[in-house]
Amino acid sequence: MTASPRFATALILFAHPDDGEFMCGGTVGRWAREGTQVHYVIVTDGSAGSNEPGVTREQMRPIREREQRAAAEVLGVSSVTFLGEVDGELEVTLDTRRKVCREVRRLRPDVIVAPDPQRLWSGTGYINHSDHKAAGTLALSAVMPDSPTRLMFPELLDEGLEPFEVPALWLVTLEPDTYVDITETMELKIQALARHQSQGTAESEPWVRLRAKEMAAEAAKAGAEMEFAESFRAFSFTDDESPLDEE
Repeated sequence: MTASPRFATALILFAHPDDGEFMCGGTVGRWAREGTQVHYVIVTDGSAGSNEPGVTREQMRPIREREQRAAAEVLGVSSVTFLGEVDGELEVTLDTRRKVCREVRRLRPDVIVAPDPQRLWSGTGYINHSDHKAAGTLALSAVMPDSPTRLMFPELLDEGLEPFEVPALWLVTLEPDTYVDITETMELKIQALARHQSQGTAESEPWVRLRAKEMAAEAAKAGAEMEFAESFRAFSFTDDESPLDEE
């Protein structure tokens, strides 16, 4: 299935600065252009983002945050929220679940986009970061049971945050069923990634383009012609008509 969004609001939940751009920067750029209010929630502080001798977490935190905000501005993201967990140490606990639930209830998005927590590796050359898996599990926990259940985190009710049933969840996965044409926003994705200068993400451009072409080739098998694509597994939790247009 190829998808053209009708989402009014979207929450992109991810572990580290730059994950959002790698995962779905083209989709974010497209949605923002089409009127969706896109909100970033970054679970960690990105402080482990350097292997240079002598560089400290305290030095990295403001750099990663500044770069992420610059990348979000390129894509037209409406807000950027850091939850402040320590990069490389993210765990699924009641505290981290509460933090994510708070943002979901506050933003009340039509869709959450997050990494697939079941992804352990890719091919024989990549092992998935434990923070990515934890962020995906936190997204699933927010969908059920945390955000819609009144007796979960009753202290959030004291903050005026009523329960909220998330209508849709899109996971960035190796087993997608939904493709978004990002041909017109591919350059925005590249420009946003380049803002993460401390991570050398500009050097990833050839791989990023190749991956988007591969996803377009997968979409073509379903009869959709596009030059670049991003892919997702889409879940819908409403009884209403799906918020997707099939093209």
